[in-house]
Amino acid sequence: MEIVENTLDGPLDAVLDRPLFCFLGTASPEGHPRVSPLWFLWEDERVWILGDTEGKSYARRVAERPEVALAVVDFDVRSGRVIHVGMRGEASLEPLDDDRVDRLLERYLGEARSAWDPRFAALDPDRWSFVRVDPDTVVARDQSFSPSLERA
Repeated sequence: MEIVENTLDGPLDAVLDRPLFCFLGTASPEGHPRVSPLWFLWEDERVWILGDTEGKSYARRVAERPEVALAVVDFDVRSGRVIHVGMRGEASLEPLDDDRVDRLLERYLGEARSAWDPRFAALDPDRWSFVRVDPDTVVARDQSFSPSLERA
């Protein structure tokens, strides 16, 4: 993984360890760009995304064309915080790993599994897989600004 640019004040992991959305950019078989907002887990210098192989097309697109782009943005209009992490690399479909599934979902749903949305309580490994993104290049930018709008 080559970090092409990094203007963050802190470590890259500090941004990617937070429960933000990633935007996975893929291409259709015809080459048309597609973007999917998704939950993710940053682990082992890879991005792990739950892939619904029956209900969502992004997993099929990854299987057909593994070249992807991925963006994570932390934006707060009140403070002017804009942190952007962009990646380019290859993705693959990998079998579910129960421990990794738990680590990913706990980031977004909390540790009280009994309170989770029932859709996530027990993922069927015949339907779900991991989309593993191995970044070749990473750009991490602090693009924050001084806010000028007054908000109620």
